[in-house]
Amino acid sequence: MKSPLNLGFLASGNGTSARAIIAAARSGQLAAEPKLMVSNRRDAPALDFARENGVPALHIATLPDAAAADHRLAEALSRHGVDFVVLSGYLRLLGSKVLSRFQGRILNIHPGLLPEFGGHGMYGMRVHEAVIASGVRESGATIHLVDGEYDHGAVVAQRVVPVLPDDSAATLQLRIAAQEPAFFVETLIRIANGELHLPLGGHVIS
Repeated sequence: MKSPLNLGFLASGNGTSARAIIAAARSGQLAAEPKLMVSNRRDAPALDFARENGVPALHIATLPDAAAADHRLAEALSRHGVDFVVLSGYLRLLGSKVLSRFQGRILNIHPGLLPEFGGHGMYGMRVHEAVIASGVRESGATIHLVDGEYDHGAVVAQRVVPVLPDDSAATLQLRIAAQEPAFFVETLIRIANGELHLPLGGHVIS
């Protein structure tokens, strides 16, 4: 029997996907143990949700000293026994200490199909506006490994969502956002069950 995934979560706001993942772990749907929720915002609703559900919660400001925050975050994740880090609407680049300590074990969900429609400044509604402006007929969500560049790490899984003829950026955003939490849970279940192996630098982590 495989060991459960020991998960740490980073969120800047509501942490919608993190909430779904924690609920799936608590219900036994996902073989995982939520170990820690961290936000760069003291007032992030994700922190309140974590505390209400028995998950340790920590505020670590990324400004003004990003290097000190990186060190503190890496130490906190390790101290709480985190093996995999899940980004759930975390709007900050990770520092070198966190990236090296958890290399190949940091996952993010992006509201578009990568490598197109990603990169610096491409988040939230900006992604959907770019998709609509391009005229493509498919969008979706991408779960990828995190490295030192925005939306650059290897793709782990994608969920395709059609772009309808009458779609606006707002309607497309709603349809994709509605699928993201369950998609993240499903992907983590596949990882926990050994059905999906994480790619790292063109190789596979088994």
